[in-house]
Amino acid sequence: MASNRGVAYLGPGKVEVQSIDYPKMQNPKGQQIEHGAILKIVSTNICGSDQHMVRGRTTAPRGLILGHEITGEIVEKGKDVEFLNVGDIVSVPFNVACGRCRTCREQQSGVCLNVNPSRAGGAYGYVDMGGWVGGQADYVLVPYADYNLLKFPDKAQALAKIRDLTMLSDILPTGFHGAVNAGVGVGSTVYIAGAGPVGLAAAASARILGAAVVMIGDMNDERLKHAKNVGFEPIDLKKSDKLGELIEQVIKTPEVDASVDAVGFEAHGHGAQHNVEAPATVLNSLMTVTRAAGAIGIPGLYVTEDPGSKDEAAQHGNLRMRLGLGWAKSHRFYTGQTPVLKYNRQLMQAILYDRLPIAKIVNATVIGLEDAPQGYQDFDKGAAKKYVLDPHGTVRKAA
Repeated sequence: MASNRGVAYLGPGKVEVQSIDYPKMQNPKGQQIEHGAILKIVSTNICGSDQHMVRGRTTAPRGLILGHEITGEIVEKGKDVEFLNVGDIVSVPFNVACGRCRTCREQQSGVCLNVNPSRAGGAYGYVDMGGWVGGQADYVLVPYADYNLLKFPDKAQALAKIRDLTMLSDILPTGFHGAVNAGVGVGSTVYIAGAGPVGLAAAASARILGAAVVMIGDMNDERLKHAKNVGFEPIDLKKSDKLGELIEQVIKTPEVDASVDAVGFEAHGHGAQHNVEAPATVLNSLMTVTRAAGAIGIPGLYVTEDPGSKDEAAQHGNLRMRLGLGWAKSHRFYTGQTPVLKYNRQLMQAILYDRLPIAKIVNATVIGLEDAPQGYQDFDKGAAKKYVLDPHGTVRKAA
């Protein structure tokens, strides 16, 4: 049996690569399963959602093995796995889903009813999401493999595009989900809050959906510069607390057709307040600039508890939102975990046939698993990069 390593959360600001158990065909309760597959990790990414936990902004327990963005090669499968084979390279949706419950059958795999005893929805390596071991590791177990795994049709073609395809596990479908639910279409004017990887994925999605102009707002100069370099209009939120005025400088009107919140609960104020945490800032500003009867996609993460917040209401997941403004403008809000399976196949095709160079857009940067602690530190400082962990050197060999 092969050895295994995993990136463990050890407390606020600290992660460590540790020796961990090799996966077994067992669910988190220790029950034997035959519907799973064990994967040798090809690539696994550091996500902004992971960073929330590492900053100590959730109730994540020490010792949690991180990682929900996983691409891998099947090295073992249970006897109930019918349609996949050892040797297949597959993308793993960050959602753990059974494929059998009401929500899974409705293509809402982000809120599966059977994989997490405490709430709807499961995920790998994430707080309160069912106890499934994370994939920032050498090997990982994926349950309900026939339902969850997306097989790449040609192994050589997949490896040639692996830096792009690794984004299918989360950020690309998440950005696409935000853009689709914001109503982005041909000729749309779009504002994306946040120039991190999810924001850039949302912007890339808006572009492939036909948007006329895509603006991205942030306060990080490096990320704004990168956004401009890959073809989007940067909005420097340090310059004003009036988002409409900044947008008007670009498109001659202070409102947009569609907007996406790719920031979530650790948002900061705009203008002179850009160093002050203000959890509802993004949602309130988007209601201000989104046209009447427009929509706001909200793939940015909001948590039920934020014990690290200085805002007493936010500690319990409550936000001081101007909901009356959204009501008055007949806005539509779409929130929640992205059902990756709803989108990943068509996004895979867009990558394989050169329609969506997502690795370039998010500045995919490949590092070894042993370099994960440094990757977390650099990402936390706002590096304009998407860190891709390469435990076995597969991605670097493919390049």
